[in-house]
Amino acid sequence: MSLRLSTVILPVRRWHDGGKERWQRAEELGFHTAYTYDHLSWRTFRDGPWFGALPTLTAAAAVTGRMRLGTLVTSPNFRHPVTLAKELITLDDVSNGRITLGIGAGGSGFDASTLRRAGEEPWTPRERADHFGEFLPLLDRLLTEDSVTYEGERYAAYEARNIPGCVQRPRLPFAVAATGPRGLGLAARHGQAWVTTGDPKISETGTPEQSLEAVRGQIDRLGAACAELGRDVDELGKVLLTGFTPDRPLGSFDAFVDFAGRHAALGIDEIVLHWPLPDTDFAADEKLFERIATEALAQL
Repeated sequence: MSLRLSTVILPVRRWHDGGKERWQRAEELGFHTAYTYDHLSWRTFRDGPWFGALPTLTAAAAVTGRMRLGTLVTSPNFRHPVTLAKELITLDDVSNGRITLGIGAGGSGFDASTLRRAGEEPWTPRERADHFGEFLPLLDRLLTEDSVTYEGERYAAYEARNIPGCVQRPRLPFAVAATGPRGLGLAARHGQAWVTTGDPKISETGTPEQSLEAVRGQIDRLGAACAELGRDVDELGKVLLTGFTPDRPLGSFDAFVDFAGRHAALGIDEIVLHWPLPDTDFAADEKLFERIATEALAQL
């Protein structure tokens, strides 16, 4: 599979004040997919504008026609499989089958516990993994079966009906974000793609070479998880969301080409760049960003 270039557009602009044009520009630049974060807010953006992922993607679907769209990533932190399935089927229909669901166990950011019941403690990492381990298989069923009844430890569904199902068959693709053994097992079983941001332990203090080796190790472990299920790891797309490794791929055109080439050699087949946002962690030269979007893949 040849390398693809995608972008992630954070939902921080009003739709009629530059938001719509950004998604349309992403399609004009030829990005394979334009994703957005599925959070209630996020880190340094918590005191500023932040809009909902699925309504934003629905609006983007209405003003684009070729580019794929998706979340990067959705999690069980503030979603329920039954209502999420209904919304995804609708979004897949509005977009005429252009949706990819990036999904993971979720993190421990401040918005992860926004919907806590009174007296409920935030989920531990193990509890997040437990929820995800039940959430993802149920969501898989909800998107592929007309009616689902299920009683689990954390989720339940009673005659949940999802007719007519997705435009994409048997369902829209899952891109599963995972680095631990349980998550990699879920990616191997349910994913059409796998997502990594690299190794967070070395994102600030490590070197690009150490980061590259960490990603290599993650891909090796994904391969082992696939082998346990009798699945060829090459069946899964391998997505790298940039911005969380020691590298600076948007530092220059040559820096990006070098970064992309080294990761493509490992097996990464989709690289996702944050759309530049001034005065944030994702500040970058927008002209360089557009040049990379239109010219960089030809250099590889």
